[in-house]
Amino acid sequence: MNIIDCHCHIYPDKIAAKATESIGKFYDLPMRYGGTAAEMIRESRNAGITHSVVFSVATKPSQAASINRFISEEVNAEKGRLVGLGAVHPDSENQREDIENLVSLGLKGVKLHPDIQAVALDDPRCLEIYRICREFDLTVLIHMGDLRYDYSAPDRLIRVLEEFPGLRVIGAHLGGWSVWEEAENKLNRFENLMVDCSSTLAFMEPERARDLIRGYGAERVLFGTDYPMWDFKDELKRFDALGLRSDEAERILWKNSAEIFGIK
Repeated sequence: MNIIDCHCHIYPDKIAAKATESIGKFYDLPMRYGGTAAEMIRESRNAGITHSVVFSVATKPSQAASINRFISEEVNAEKGRLVGLGAVHPDSENQREDIENLVSLGLKGVKLHPDIQAVALDDPRCLEIYRICREFDLTVLIHMGDLRYDYSAPDRLIRVLEEFPGLRVIGAHLGGWSVWEEAENKLNRFENLMVDCSSTLAFMEPERARDLIRGYGAERVLFGTDYPMWDFKDELKRFDALGLRSDEAERILWKNSAEIFGIK
């Protein structure tokens, strides 16, 4: 079976160690890997993952152009095994130009991290990003949830999903890292929302994760590992431990991502 990992952060070699260390400090969690594209490709393929969706987050507007060039170069080098999402910062004075640029580079969507970017996901600056993404038929992957912050709270996503019913949104971490039940209860009614299971399975018993997944429906859940945070093989073992039906597992492990990102 193909396995598509829809949630991988990668960085240029010269800054990968620093970027990975920064993520570890932000979440107070040890990082399993070093964050380079070559390592991600080697270790994920060794675990049986066939395709990966890759991206990085712009912590300031000036980073977006170089990040998007880097992601595009890595995608092109792998000839069909990678899908790239672009970086946009809500404070950019040229959001349309940034998005037009990432489209021209062949990237398939946008990744936002409200907590790291310190901008609420329903802030007017972000709403403009969603408007432009909808215009270009781009998918938006949003980091969701954190008890320490309000930037990515499930309630904020409700406004976005209601205002942009035609926008494809993926709520990372089953829609709300560390606030999983709240997220599922509030967000499962929105048909334009998909979720991924990255950075989730390590924090709960399999039965609880299975219930949350079925609350959304397997047709709306994507497999993701959150590279460089977790071991690929461990994440696949955790997924296997959920005890999902074969049709549910097939949907989550590859069919849903293949349909969204046009992976063949």
